[in-house]
Amino acid sequence: MLRGKTIILGVTGGIAVYKAAELLRLYVKAGAAVHVVMTRAAQQFVTPLTFQTLSGNPVHCELFNLLQEQEIGHISLADRADLCVVAPATANVVGKVACGIADDLLTTTLMATKAPVLFAPAMNVNMWENPIYRRNQQLLEQLGYRFIEPASGFLACGWEGKGKLPDPQTILEESLALLAPQDLVGETVLVTAGPTREELDPVRYLSNHSSGKMGYALARAARARGARVLLITGPTALVPPAGVETLAVTSAAEMHRAVMDRCGEATIIVKAAAVADYRPGRRAGAKVKKTGGGLTLELVPNPDILAELGKVKGERLLVGFAAETDELAANATQKLIAKNLDLIVANDITQPGAGFDVDTNIVRLFYRDGREEALPQQDKEQLAHVILGRIAGLRRGK
Repeated sequence: MLRGKTIILGVTGGIAVYKAAELLRLYVKAGAAVHVVMTRAAQQFVTPLTFQTLSGNPVHCELFNLLQEQEIGHISLADRADLCVVAPATANVVGKVACGIADDLLTTTLMATKAPVLFAPAMNVNMWENPIYRRNQQLLEQLGYRFIEPASGFLACGWEGKGKLPDPQTILEESLALLAPQDLVGETVLVTAGPTREELDPVRYLSNHSSGKMGYALARAARARGARVLLITGPTALVPPAGVETLAVTSAAEMHRAVMDRCGEATIIVKAAAVADYRPGRRAGAKVKKTGGGLTLELVPNPDILAELGKVKGERLLVGFAAETDELAANATQKLIAKNLDLIVANDITQPGAGFDVDTNIVRLFYRDGREEALPQQDKEQLAHVILGRIAGLRRGK
């Protein structure tokens, strides 16, 4: 979603400047072209060279710099921006913009741009609670500027409370929401993600190689596109997406209960989890000891969550996933019909770049009306938006 986009990252003076470097790295990794504008105060904490190295672009610091003005002045910066982000945003810069003061390169750029502007405030808790600051932020919000609430915790000044710069990943996701099409506003999207674990005994379990990356990407993308999102996830090493209601489960039985309990809230259901088809017929209460001989396991079927949803989906849109090793089209089409799906996303996990626990995927989409669409290899974050774009189109058709 950020590939090909231009972001102006404004960096103001505060100890949280070091987090802006990590935010810049995330923007660049997502494919954005980033131009950093630093205030004089920000340069007291981190040098411009750090941001120039990470962005690959010159860092802009002075309003009246004839050489830079020839190449890319403040008006050019403002015009080329798809999004302006100020992180950290001090009380000073928020106050100046609220009062229409444009006395340096950053405030001049913010006043001149027509792109969305996102502020990520970071300051002492007493400054955050000061009624003058609160008035300034509220005024800017009324004018259409966007703000991220600061996090709470121990502050560098020694106080404890609200005022910490939010995690860079959270700022990234808010940025995506400002640039993504808002074609899922009013929808509630339930996404399942990750593997399940079926316990053999208190020590061992049966599972699979799913990392949950595709499901988490879908949850983030749905939220960015305006939906209310409920993520039901098996065990993963991933951080839950910001702004998404996340429910963690372990076994297929637990996921079955959670999905069936909450599916009534959803208008769109995307089943991206790799749910175990079988579980041990008996879970041992103590660790099964090695005897030197073979071990036979009795396995019994787990509930078929997708099939049950297909029976009760009503007007909901139901999307499934199929990870295949052979006869992809035949297997995916059979699953689409048998489980009453509107769309199935299928991939051949034997292809490099399309298997479990990687950052990319190669999929084919099979629609209920018989259409088929092959998508090229792309990272899962980008693919999530492509899939949700197709889902939004189907939803409009319903």
